[in-house]
Amino acid sequence: MAGKIKEINEADFQKEVLDKKMAVVDFYSTECPPCDALASKYEALSEIYGDDVAFTKIFRQGNRELAAKLDVSGSPTLLFYKDGEVTGDKLGGGILRSDIVRNLDALVGDGKAKELHAKIKPVETEADVVVLGGGPAGLTAGVYLAQAHIHTVLVDTALPGGYVSTTHQVSNYPGFIEPQQGFMLSHYMSEQARANGVEFKVAVEVDNVDLENKLVKIDGFETIKAKKLIIATGSKPRPLGIPGETEFAGNGVSYCATCDAKYYQDKEVVVIGGGNSAIEEALFIARFAKKITIVHQFDHFQANKEAQEKLLAHGAVEVLFEHEPREFKKYGNMDMGVVVENLKTGEKSEVRSNGIFVFVGFIPNLEIFGDKLKLDQWGYLETDVEMRTNIDGVFAAGDVTSKRYRQITTAVSDGTIAGIAAGKELE
Repeated sequence: MAGKIKEINEADFQKEVLDKKMAVVDFYSTECPPCDALASKYEALSEIYGDDVAFTKIFRQGNRELAAKLDVSGSPTLLFYKDGEVTGDKLGGGILRSDIVRNLDALVGDGKAKELHAKIKPVETEADVVVLGGGPAGLTAGVYLAQAHIHTVLVDTALPGGYVSTTHQVSNYPGFIEPQQGFMLSHYMSEQARANGVEFKVAVEVDNVDLENKLVKIDGFETIKAKKLIIATGSKPRPLGIPGETEFAGNGVSYCATCDAKYYQDKEVVVIGGGNSAIEEALFIARFAKKITIVHQFDHFQANKEAQEKLLAHGAVEVLFEHEPREFKKYGNMDMGVVVENLKTGEKSEVRSNGIFVFVGFIPNLEIFGDKLKLDQWGYLETDVEMRTNIDGVFAAGDVTSKRYRQITTAVSDGTIAGIAAGKELE
């Protein structure tokens, strides 16, 4: 095992963790992409902190009793110990390097941390192509490039999969007779890219992107130098920008039905929006909630007819057409209020519920690139037919680009074109 890391089991836990002055434990699983994403960070940090902190790994499935005792239910999970007691954060999922460093610094103290940080040396990695974004567009571009034996590094601030991984069900992706869970479709795509040789640097922090020189700096110390860049950073849910939204985000206001609908079993919820995402996600929420009130600014839905019919056939759905939300309020745990305005009369009223879901479209993830890229009037990247942007050697693909339809299939199409076009320029 690379780095200053010791593989242990339950029998070793007392000696190798609890009896140490300082220790960190990685509960991992096999065939676990988040575990793979963590491994290189964990190994590198063990080389820096390993003389002061005992770095250990435990196979979670092979040590179930210990994992259950420590309330470890997912992989990877990092636990930090000082003098035999758990301290700091319990880290899981797509673990950022900075979060590990913060907890290790707290273990060793400020003085020692400063000394150890001085050991961190800048690293430069070379690649033919860097793909920024691990959704369907970026993964597809990676597959085409890697199959052409082009060294490709895929960089993402989260785990591979993109927004699709938060979608409860995908029923219109070719090749699958039955609807697929979004996270599984994402998993198939990312594993295909990995199997073809795409190098993943995921759950990282992107510090800077130099588009002209094709330089991407991540995690504060590593710079990836490429010949071509493909921007496939996707988009994120559009906020409403009304009072209460920021304050209660994640605490009564949600943008992800797959993530949060299960918490509203036999509860009442409000859904804001009337497009495809709003109606399809409301269908999923209807599996749990006993009542759904949909607030929509127009006098009809914009979603596909089949989804509309399914939702409206559900007996517990009420629709407030030609209404807009003006404020979110919170009265207690799972006790929310939405102030809505009737657009025809101007009258305001309040709808009480246990939770609120917002699905009013998306905005492109372009903040890190500055103002050098040419955008359309809605803020999306303009490209030519081969997905080239206005900067030489920089391509774009997927939901971040200017186009009429944004679907998984259109993202995959963009990724195909960008991957092939970038590869051709390297011949």
